Amino acid sequence: MSEEGDSLPIKDSFAALRYKDFRSYLGMRFFFTFAYQMQAVIIGFYIYQLTKSAFALGMVGLCEAIPAIGIALYGGYVADKSEKRKMLLIISGLVMFASLVMFFVTMKSMNVYIHKDWIVPIIYLMIFLNGLARAFYGPATFTIYAHSIPKEIYPNGSTWSSSSWQVASILGPAAGGLIYGFYGITAAFSVILFFLLLSIVLIYLLRSYPPVYIPKESIWKSLSEGIDFVFKSKMLIWAMSLDLFSVFFGGAVALLPVFANDILKVGSEGLGVMRATSSLGAVLTMLAMAKFSPMGKPWRNLLIAVTGFGLSIICFGLSRSFYLSLIFLFTEGAFDSVSVIIRGTIMQLLTPDHMRGRVSAVNSMFIGSSNEIGAFESGTAAKLLGTVPSVIFGGSMTLVIVTVTYLKTKKLIPLSLNQIQTPNEVIA
Repeated sequence: MSEEGDSLPIKDSFAALRYKDFRSYLGMRFFFTFAYQMQAVIIGFYIYQLTKSAFALGMVGLCEAIPAIGIALYGGYVADKSEKRKMLLIISGLVMFASLVMFFVTMKSMNVYIHKDWIVPIIYLMIFLNGLARAFYGPATFTIYAHSIPKEIYPNGSTWSSSSWQVASILGPAAGGLIYGFYGITAAFSVILFFLLLSIVLIYLLRSYPPVYIPKESIWKSLSEGIDFVFKSKMLIWAMSLDLFSVFFGGAVALLPVFANDILKVGSEGLGVMRATSSLGAVLTMLAMAKFSPMGKPWRNLLIAVTGFGLSIICFGLSRSFYLSLIFLFTEGAFDSVSVIIRGTIMQLLTPDHMRGRVSAVNSMFIGSSNEIGAFESGTAAKLLGTVPSVIFGGSMTLVIVTVTYLKTKKLIPLSLNQIQTPNEVIA
């Protein structure tokens, strides 16, 4: 652990930033997320322009979710027993390779070499590779975060980490939409590759993180320990379930290309602004939470936040004004950011060091791929019900999920942060 800031007061809003390793982690995560989010926007718009199919957009999410979920537990097992920096370098190299392939197949000059009908399948395959990388990326970064700062400032670190992710999620989609609109997809992919390279450089600046877990039992028993731990913790399992189902039904972001192109008619530039507005609401709220923590009554605040998220999705689906839609996307991002901070803090506080990779893997199966699964659900629902009805249906189902969760977890509502740090208080 770095010697910097060892006597920091917990109320210091910049406590986590005083640790060198945490700053390197933050920069690495920012540049990687910037490139990843930028790529998601331009690929979604590019595929929709080629296919004019909302279902094709849903397939983008499915291609990433299948490997991310399918090998998530193994990814957590590997993260627990491996050196983290080397693991991240391999992961980043795989993502860089996938982006390079998409860079070449989308170039206009490659049309004479690659048949048009092969472009989308090749992109789907590269997205599948990204899903494989994600299965290992989440557990590795979760463990690095835990070792970069003291446990008592995890709530502050979670705020800065999530804020960094959200800032990248603002700039990435905005840059993707604008560069795609004005300069084309080749220029956009050039920027993506540059930021992925910056992320790799920052990984080299991280300290080596040797494993704290040396498995002595079979891989299956090791994996089952992580699963058992999550399912025995009432707060962990309900927090993961709440996120999974709310994002599964409320994944309207996947349909933004349809809204931008067909409903609001604002093009790729408007799509970038719409994606960025949601993240802007999130990051401004997160910056406020660095000063005003939502962890006073975390479970109560989590239920309120997810309720606001569902209502924002419904209002967005009903809107026909671009500027009104931006307002609802802003509030959707703001409410979602509150739930992200609360869930992230709860997970860090309750997970023992030797199980962080495996518990993070279980979390990835619930939360890490919920956006992609939600994208597939949204695309399928849009094909069956229509774009607008599917969004309204998703928001309504989110409110149903919150109601069920409230009825099942009433005893958790009055718990304070100190009580959450005592695992016996939240064991089912």
